[in-house]
Amino acid sequence: MKQLKRFDSSERGATLVEFALAVTVLLTSMFGVVEFGRALWTHNALTDAARRGARYATLHTAAEMGNVKNVVVYGDEAGGTQPIVPNLTTGNVTVDYTNVGVNKGTVSVGITGYQFQFVIPVVGTTITMPAYSTTLTGESVGVLPPNK
Repeated sequence: MKQLKRFDSSERGATLVEFALAVTVLLTSMFGVVEFGRALWTHNALTDAARRGARYATLHTAAEMGNVKNVVVYGDEAGGTQPIVPNLTTGNVTVDYTNVGVNKGTVSVGITGYQFQFVIPVVGTTITMPAYSTTLTGESVGVLPPNK
Protein backbone atom coordinates (compact mmCIF):
# COMPACT_ATOMS: atom_id res chain seq x y z
CA MET A 1 0.00 0.00 0.00
CA LYS A 2 1.11 3.47 -0.84
CA GLN A 3 1.41 5.78 2.09
CA LEU A 4 0.19 9.39 1.83
CA LYS A 5 2.77 12.07 2.24
CA ARG A 6 2.43 13.92 5.48
CA PHE A 7 3.14 17.61 5.63
CA ASP A 8 5.83 18.88 7.84
CA SER A 9 4.44 21.00 10.67
CA SER A 10 6.35 24.03 9.34
CA GLU A 11 4.39 23.83 6.03
CA ARG A 12 0.94 23.87 7.60
CA GLY A 13 -1.15 26.78 6.32
CA ALA A 14 1.31 27.77 3.58
CA THR A 15 -1.27 27.06 0.89
CA LEU A 16 -3.84 29.17 2.69
CA VAL A 17 -1.43 32.11 2.96
CA GLU A 18 -0.52 31.85 -0.73
CA PHE A 19 -4.21 31.71 -1.66
CA ALA A 20 -4.97 34.76 0.48
CA LEU A 21 -2.19 36.75 -1.19
CA ALA A 22 -3.25 35.73 -4.68
CA VAL A 23 -6.93 36.53 -4.05
CA THR A 24 -6.03 39.92 -2.57
CA VAL A 25 -4.06 40.86 -5.69
CA LEU A 26 -6.78 39.50 -7.99
CA LEU A 27 -9.64 41.32 -6.24
CA THR A 28 -7.71 44.58 -6.01
CA SER A 29 -6.96 44.43 -9.74
CA MET A 30 -10.56 43.55 -10.56
CA PHE A 31 -11.99 46.42 -8.48
CA GLY A 32 -9.44 48.79 -10.07
CA VAL A 33 -10.58 47.81 -13.55
CA VAL A 34 -14.25 48.24 -12.60
CA GLU A 35 -13.63 51.67 -11.04
CA PHE A 36 -11.59 52.82 -14.03
CA GLY A 37 -14.44 51.69 -16.29
CA ARG A 38 -16.98 53.63 -14.21
CA ALA A 39 -14.79 56.76 -14.34
CA LEU A 40 -14.43 56.44 -18.11
CA TRP A 41 -18.20 55.94 -18.52
CA THR A 42 -18.83 59.04 -16.37
CA HIS A 43 -16.35 61.05 -18.44
CA ASN A 44 -18.12 60.05 -21.66
CA ALA A 45 -21.58 60.71 -20.18
CA LEU A 46 -20.57 64.22 -19.02
CA THR A 47 -19.06 65.01 -22.42
CA ASP A 48 -22.24 63.85 -24.14
CA ALA A 49 -24.44 65.81 -21.70
CA ALA A 50 -22.58 69.06 -22.47
CA ARG A 51 -22.96 68.42 -26.21
CA ARG A 52 -26.66 67.63 -25.87
CA GLY A 53 -27.22 70.81 -23.87
CA ALA A 54 -25.36 72.94 -26.42
CA ARG A 55 -27.41 71.52 -29.30
CA TYR A 56 -30.60 72.25 -27.38
CA ALA A 57 -29.39 75.76 -26.50
CA THR A 58 -28.76 76.66 -30.16
CA LEU A 59 -32.50 76.39 -30.77
CA HIS A 60 -33.72 78.15 -27.59
CA THR A 61 -33.27 81.60 -26.09
CA ALA A 62 -31.42 82.63 -22.97
CA ALA A 63 -34.80 82.94 -21.25
CA GLU A 64 -34.99 79.13 -21.40
CA MET A 65 -31.64 78.61 -19.68
CA GLY A 66 -33.29 76.52 -16.95
CA ASN A 67 -34.55 74.12 -19.60
CA VAL A 68 -31.04 73.90 -21.09
CA LYS A 69 -29.66 72.92 -17.68
CA ASN A 70 -32.40 70.31 -17.28
CA VAL A 71 -31.50 68.82 -20.67
CA VAL A 72 -27.88 68.52 -19.53
CA VAL A 73 -28.67 66.99 -16.14
CA TYR A 74 -31.83 64.95 -16.74
CA GLY A 75 -31.90 64.46 -20.52
CA ASP A 76 -35.14 66.40 -21.08
CA GLU A 77 -36.32 69.98 -20.63
CA ALA A 78 -38.97 69.14 -18.03
CA GLY A 79 -36.38 67.97 -15.55
CA GLY A 80 -36.75 64.86 -13.51
CA THR A 81 -35.82 63.10 -10.34
CA GLN A 82 -32.93 60.96 -11.58
CA PRO A 83 -29.92 62.69 -13.17
CA ILE A 84 -28.13 61.00 -16.06
CA VAL A 85 -24.96 60.83 -13.98
CA PRO A 86 -25.20 60.32 -10.19
CA ASN A 87 -24.71 63.52 -8.13
CA LEU A 88 -24.88 65.82 -11.19
CA THR A 89 -26.95 68.94 -10.46
CA THR A 90 -27.98 72.01 -12.42
CA GLY A 91 -25.52 73.90 -10.21
CA ASN A 92 -22.70 72.14 -12.08
CA VAL A 93 -23.97 73.46 -15.43
CA THR A 94 -23.05 76.81 -16.99
CA VAL A 95 -24.74 78.30 -20.06
CA ASP A 96 -23.37 81.34 -21.91
CA TYR A 97 -25.09 83.03 -24.86
CA THR A 98 -22.79 85.41 -26.77
CA ASN A 99 -24.33 87.70 -29.45
CA VAL A 100 -26.76 85.01 -30.53
CA GLY A 101 -29.22 85.29 -33.34
CA VAL A 102 -30.10 83.40 -36.47
CA ASN A 103 -26.83 81.90 -37.75
CA LYS A 104 -24.68 84.16 -35.61
CA GLY A 105 -23.11 84.25 -32.18
CA THR A 106 -22.27 81.27 -30.03
CA VAL A 107 -23.74 79.24 -27.21
CA SER A 108 -21.43 77.55 -24.69
CA VAL A 109 -22.59 74.88 -22.27
CA GLY A 110 -20.22 73.59 -19.62
CA ILE A 111 -20.11 71.23 -16.69
CA THR A 112 -17.74 72.15 -13.88
CA GLY A 113 -16.96 70.92 -10.39
CA TYR A 114 -18.42 67.42 -10.78
CA GLN A 115 -17.26 65.09 -8.00
CA PHE A 116 -16.78 61.44 -9.03
CA GLN A 117 -17.44 59.12 -6.08
CA PHE A 118 -15.45 55.88 -5.91
CA VAL A 119 -17.34 52.80 -4.76
CA ILE A 120 -14.36 50.83 -3.46
CA PRO A 121 -14.78 50.69 0.32
CA VAL A 122 -11.06 50.98 1.07
CA VAL A 123 -10.48 54.07 -1.08
CA GLY A 124 -13.95 55.61 -0.67
CA THR A 125 -12.92 59.04 -1.87
CA THR A 126 -13.92 61.48 -4.59
CA ILE A 127 -12.07 63.14 -7.43
CA THR A 128 -13.04 66.30 -9.27
CA MET A 129 -13.60 65.57 -12.95
CA PRO A 130 -12.22 68.08 -15.47
CA ALA A 131 -14.40 70.85 -16.86
CA TYR A 132 -16.47 69.89 -19.91
CA SER A 133 -17.51 72.52 -22.43
CA THR A 134 -19.14 72.60 -25.82
CA THR A 135 -19.51 75.76 -27.94
CA LEU A 136 -21.76 75.89 -31.00
CA THR A 137 -22.86 78.60 -33.40
CA GLY A 138 -26.37 79.92 -32.86
CA GLU A 139 -28.51 78.37 -35.57
CA SER A 140 -32.05 79.55 -35.11
CA VAL A 141 -32.14 80.69 -31.51
CA GLY A 142 -35.72 81.40 -30.54
CA VAL A 143 -37.03 81.29 -34.11
CA LEU A 144 -39.77 78.77 -34.69
CA PRO A 145 -40.00 77.07 -38.10
CA PRO A 146 -42.96 78.16 -40.28
CA ASN A 147 -46.12 76.06 -40.07
CA LYS A 148 -46.76 73.85 -43.07
